[in-house]
Amino acid sequence: MEINIIKEKINHVLISVLGHNNFEMHDELTANDVDGWDSLSHMIILTNIEETFNIKFKLRDLNKLKNMGSLVSVIQSKI
Repeated sequence: MEINIIKEKINHVLISVLGHNNFEMHDELTANDVDGWDSLSHMIILTNIEETFNIKFKLRDLNKLKNMGSLVSVIQSKI
């Protein structure tokens, strides 16, 4: 799957969970950069991403997640 399609799907998940699109999607984006992205919404976002891409994150995958670029890489490796 192309990176742009993955980012579009992630963007859709973020907007649906957070209820806004007041952020710019880029590889260095982190939860700290986005209003309302707290620990609870983080878990909901990850669950929705798993459902969207029909994947399951393992603990080692979650440990690799530093920013949006690393999330995209992990998703690519699983699909």
